[in-house]
Amino acid sequence: MEKLSMDALGRISVDDFRRQNKMPIVLVLDNIRSGLNTGSIFRTADAFLLEKLVLCGITAQPPHREILKTALGSTESVAWTYTDSTVEAVKVLKNEGYQVFAIEQTTTKTWLQDFDPMLEKKYAFILGNEVDGVDDEALTACDGTIEIPQYGTKHSLNVAVAAGIVVWEVVRKMVADV
Repeated sequence: MEKLSMDALGRISVDDFRRQNKMPIVLVLDNIRSGLNTGSIFRTADAFLLEKLVLCGITAQPPHREILKTALGSTESVAWTYTDSTVEAVKVLKNEGYQVFAIEQTTTKTWLQDFDPMLEKKYAFILGNEVDGVDDEALTACDGTIEIPQYGTKHSLNVAVAAGIVVWEVVRKMVADV
């Protein structure tokens, strides 16, 4: 077994990435404190050809050095916008036809493994602040919540890890329908 070379990986250029049809998924970053987490989420968005990221509130914006450290160039390929208010971002996304779900632990939720996305629909997933989670007002504006099952003592995942888990599971299910 050998590792694949960079040439063998068949990576596309940034221009080619921008021309590709994207997965109909937007990630909304609600007051993310760490630029390192934000950069990691940029890489996940690039890896899975997501439409864009919406950075909200205190979430750092490129070219913040912590973002660039973990994004490894994906800030150049992934489309992103910024808005002060996560609630406003939710309203805009809903007006654009997205179903909006918070990734959060709530009394009423859909377990991630039970979420059944369809490729012909558009989805936005809100990922919350590392300490406080998704803002309460933004939470009530959502169409629902999705929870990642957890079995240990913490019942908490790093926001960038949670983003990767959710995106992988949703994209896996969407492309299985093709």
